[in-house]
Amino acid sequence: MSRFTLVLTLVAALAVPFASGGQTPFQPMDVFQLEFAADPQISPDGSQVVYVRTSMDIMRDRPRSELWIVNADGSGHRHLSAGSSPRWSPDGTRIAYTAGGQIHLRWMDTGETATLTQVLESPRGVRWSPDGTRLAFNMLVPYPPPQLAAPPKPPPGAEWADPPIMEDRFRNRQDGVGYLDFGYNHIFVVPVDGGTPAQVTSGDFQHSSPAAWTPDSRHLVFSSNRNPDWVTDYRNSELYIAPVAGGEIRALTGRKGPDRSPAVSPDGQQIAFVSYEDRVRTYQVSRLHVMNLDGSGARAVTTGLDRSVSNPVWAADGHRLYFQYDDEGNSKVAFVTLDGEVEVLGESLGGTSYGRPYSGGSFSVANDGSFAFNQSRPDLPGEVAVGRHGEAARRLTSLNEDLLAGTTLGEVEEIWWDSSFDGRPVQGWIVKPPDFDPGRRYPLILEIHGGPVTNYGDRFSAEMQLMAAAGYVVLYANPRGSTSYGEEFGDLLYRNYPGNDYDDLISGVDAVIARGYVDEDNLFVTGGSAGGIMTAWIVGKTDRFRAAVSQKPVVNWISKTLTADNWYGYYFSRYEGLPWENPEPYWRFSPISLAGNVNTPTLMVTGEEDLRTPLSESYQLFHALRFRGIDTGVVRLPGASHDMSRRPSQLMAKIANILAWFEKYRTHPTTN
Repeated sequence: MSRFTLVLTLVAALAVPFASGGQTPFQPMDVFQLEFAADPQISPDGSQVVYVRTSMDIMRDRPRSELWIVNADGSGHRHLSAGSSPRWSPDGTRIAYTAGGQIHLRWMDTGETATLTQVLESPRGVRWSPDGTRLAFNMLVPYPPPQLAAPPKPPPGAEWADPPIMEDRFRNRQDGVGYLDFGYNHIFVVPVDGGTPAQVTSGDFQHSSPAAWTPDSRHLVFSSNRNPDWVTDYRNSELYIAPVAGGEIRALTGRKGPDRSPAVSPDGQQIAFVSYEDRVRTYQVSRLHVMNLDGSGARAVTTGLDRSVSNPVWAADGHRLYFQYDDEGNSKVAFVTLDGEVEVLGESLGGTSYGRPYSGGSFSVANDGSFAFNQSRPDLPGEVAVGRHGEAARRLTSLNEDLLAGTTLGEVEEIWWDSSFDGRPVQGWIVKPPDFDPGRRYPLILEIHGGPVTNYGDRFSAEMQLMAAAGYVVLYANPRGSTSYGEEFGDLLYRNYPGNDYDDLISGVDAVIARGYVDEDNLFVTGGSAGGIMTAWIVGKTDRFRAAVSQKPVVNWISKTLTADNWYGYYFSRYEGLPWENPEPYWRFSPISLAGNVNTPTLMVTGEEDLRTPLSESYQLFHALRFRGIDTGVVRLPGASHDMSRRPSQLMAKIANILAWFEKYRTHPTTN
């Protein structure tokens, strides 16, 4: 099928009538017109923001990222260059960024650029030294793959197969990447005047997280696990300090659990970091901690905030810390005093997940306390905003104004209900079709998020809008196990997943039906990853839905935990014991165990290169339903990994197939 034919097929599959006022609902090809802002970096004096502007390349079918800059008053919005990960120099005269696998420097007064590195592996986590003379970064140091035997030597000119590779690593694959390169990530430092990068860390350990400089530019503080059992003790990490000039690397922390995201105070006396003491649970709240530079006196600062925090940044006065967190499906920028008093500074941070309404995004802080962040609302893909204490945040960009001016989006409404299981309040959102008429009865799609330890929220979602534009009321929710509602709520799925999140979701469907505009004979369900798991679980529990689409599901926890790229992440923290020692709970919570109960026509959609929920999981359920005579199928997306929205055409194709499956079983709605 040609690209032109494919586009016509997708548009026809999602065709909807024109809305009033000359506007049209959100269309499949509109995905290629979306743009969003990411990684906003405010200048040290607060006068400008440089950010990564992502648009969709319709000819390459991939997102394209470039650096743009805008003044803090919204003026002077212009393109800088190709690249990503911009970082201002401490004096605000230069920007370091990465492009083409190298670190580059740009002088802001002249616009001149220079390439600082000529490295063979891609640098990441670039950070300026406080004196502005050096850059720290992380980079892979490869080593040869192991071989049991030397391969035979081919004759000159022969075309033999590549030699065999013996795999002996605990973690060897990553979804979206494939087989990992053999090597260890280390921290390097390079002079901004040019020169050869110097390796700061050493040893057979991974140093993948960005390092923080001490104010004297002589030491780096970083997160890693350099303990002898680091390979199997994968949930643990410590903070370390290393002299840049070479010398002993000292551990600053030592308790069980992840210690990460270090930030050194302006006076160099304290380190802020994010941590929790690991009790081996499904979900544990990460709190902001502060300790002395030598590792003594560690204490939690955000004990009064029952939310996970991230990205700590010291205020210039050293008396407060900025950070971000999710609260009831909304991401916020806040600061906290060293006494634990929290104040919210900005809301609706996000916009980097354009497909579905997940959290995401980041912020940065200027010396004067002003901050920049990317912002998203249900009717607003990611834009750049700035704020400061005591003032409402201001949006600086309108990247999607041209698209949205002629588009009618589905209205998004927040809804709460009580779970039928225990009366616990559950939050969700309803997306209504454009030109919604409360006097009609619409088909309903229950769309379930992944994770399950994550959250949906009041953020823009291309997929929800496409479903609503096709004439469906869409319900998406944060059932128990979702983040942003505290540790107890997030940990309710411990050794009980899928569990009573089923009751939460079905109660939500009932709550929307009670509003009087949903046709109870036209209920549909879909979701991806953990949402695909719950979809497969739901159809094994009830025949209430006319059709279902399980996207990239796990249907067999034993095969999942022995084959997926993150296979090791489920033992003990989700089910009791190991699958070969205690297989009963792994099977009892597997949707395939309910395959004999399924009567609902169920489609599976999975990427062919999905390593997180391998395609074999979808085929297990497909074969079981096919054997039983239940209408089923598997839609494979060639080249797609677990994230099936990396290429816009695949997002469109996924939604087209979901809606086509539902349309196959949808009856015409009736009026009151």
